[in-house]
Amino acid sequence: MGRQQILIETEGLTKTFNSGQELLVLKGIDLAVGAGEFVSIMGSSGSGKSTLLYIMSTLDSKYGGSVRWAGKPLEKMNSNELAALRNRDIGFVFQFHYLLPEFTVLENVCMPAYRLRRFSEGEIRKRALQKLDLLGLADQASKKARQLSGGQQQRVAIARALINEPKVIFGDEPTGNLDSANALLVFEIFRELARKFHQTIVMVTHDPALALRTDRTITLKDGLVIADICNKEPLTPPYQPAALL
Repeated sequence: MGRQQILIETEGLTKTFNSGQELLVLKGIDLAVGAGEFVSIMGSSGSGKSTLLYIMSTLDSKYGGSVRWAGKPLEKMNSNELAALRNRDIGFVFQFHYLLPEFTVLENVCMPAYRLRRFSEGEIRKRALQKLDLLGLADQASKKARQLSGGQQQRVAIARALINEPKVIFGDEPTGNLDSANALLVFEIFRELARKFHQTIVMVTHDPALALRTDRTITLKDGLVIADICNKEPLTPPYQPAALL
């Protein structure tokens, strides 16, 4: 990492599932994610990539070894402390957007901020509109979420993930449910967030073409890191929201 601030670090990370028979899914993972990095995690089905993501993002707290956030071990935090960290410092974007269809776009984006209660309702709505504008969706704010296309709904999910100004956005196959054009659009949004706003992003993907355009690609096989590669500067231009409306 050089002088780059290490935000998340795992040491000897293991994970075992018990479903009648013990299955060791992660077999001692050592890695570090720096602030502002856009990291992709790849691997075949069953390699442990989603399990690794869920542990790093506090969604799974039963594991061996250590996970540290800014030097603080997660395993020493209780459930309330983990929930507070998750609400304050983490944004999630999943393969399915999980929007509430009968609520407006604006209401969906505001919900995590209402739960955190860091700002007034008026300030939350203002910030939500700013996020939607950043993603080219300000004019859709009053529509019901069900009225949007799949690509638009996933962009709303990104705005929702950004509303609390998280330190890290975790994406679990965030482009996996989209056609190729919308998948590329969503990916370029992530890349622009990392480059322009220094947003830390950790993304699981099956798409090697997208993974190669992140800052760094970590490849898992059978619960082990078999490659950790810094990628070359992509030749394609960054995402420009106004040009894609």
